[in-house]
Amino acid sequence: MDKNAMNMNVMAGTGALSVAPQRSESVNQLVCVERWNETADVVSFRFQAGEPMKFDYKPGQFMTFVLEINGEQVCRSYTLSSSPSRPYSLMVTIKRVEGGLVSNYLIDNLIPGQSVRVLPPTGQFNLIDIPAQKYLFLSAGCGITPMYSMSRYLTDTQINADIAFVHSARSEADIIFKSSLDTMANRFNTFKLSYALETVTETVTSHSPMISFDFGRLTAQMLQTAVPDFADRTIYLCGPEPYMKAVKALLDELSFNMRQLHHESFATASIAARSQLMQDKYSDETNANSEQMAFTLSIGEHSTTLKQGQSLLEGIEAEGLPIIAACRSGVCGACKCQVLAGETASTSVMTLTAAEIEAGFVLACSTTLTSNVTLKL
Repeated sequence: MDKNAMNMNVMAGTGALSVAPQRSESVNQLVCVERWNETADVVSFRFQAGEPMKFDYKPGQFMTFVLEINGEQVCRSYTLSSSPSRPYSLMVTIKRVEGGLVSNYLIDNLIPGQSVRVLPPTGQFNLIDIPAQKYLFLSAGCGITPMYSMSRYLTDTQINADIAFVHSARSEADIIFKSSLDTMANRFNTFKLSYALETVTETVTSHSPMISFDFGRLTAQMLQTAVPDFADRTIYLCGPEPYMKAVKALLDELSFNMRQLHHESFATASIAARSQLMQDKYSDETNANSEQMAFTLSIGEHSTTLKQGQSLLEGIEAEGLPIIAACRSGVCGACKCQVLAGETASTSVMTLTAAEIEAGFVLACSTTLTSNVTLKL
């Protein structure tokens, strides 16, 4: 979360927010074409390209904004709340938060007609990479955004997709996408929607047998009542860290098979985005030089030189050092190692926790050098 709120001005006469210079073709410019309030403190923005084009992404993925604030490049990742089944525009939904640098900046300044620079959608938390037969979406607050995208995609593309959706919010007025979700529940008889509200400000009445309400924070009993067959479903989880921690404890209490649980981590997403920007900068600088850049990889008493595109795994294996690399594609997590000094760029952080990433852990098969690096196996 951003520690200091800053109110930045829109660039006069340009029709664009203050953005960081485009570093490579992977950074794209989009135009805001619409904005509207979802709740008192949540705003949705819809974007299109300069000319009609289809956007290719997976439901549940995030998009990263690249801005320049106070002369410094800042990037923030937001899950796409739009669905690739409606491919001609992208939508993000942003909550105003105290001290939120980028969130509040976008809410205060971004209006239709202005442009922003973004990195292409990415992220492993999505329906394509995590398929299921029966779905259970658990979310709280703005964690509803990937679940809304997934729900829209499933109801647009599948016949009788079996969806159970339990969303936690402070009150009925704080339920993001409530009207659209209620419409889905009323139209699709295999879409079962439940709300868990912390406070009751008015009488809540369900007008559909597919929509139910409960009050208080989500409990094991509430989940069992709302979704009796939860144990048979694949769970997709997203929300504030305390909420996700509580849900994991709840599921463990119910002896749920945790291999069927998948969750989004915004900390991981943000770090992955910064890695992508660093990789873009490194590639641009390398292409600008007549000679190929190379960096030194040091591991204990061993050292080797890696050229552009060579992974840490290649350097480790070249030195004959022991490392397990089962998938070699950034999926299994077996080649996890720790960067003690220097800078790297990673294309995958799958299986790494936010705490591990902050501590410098990377996947050797999916990481390259952008400076001289000291590594610990």
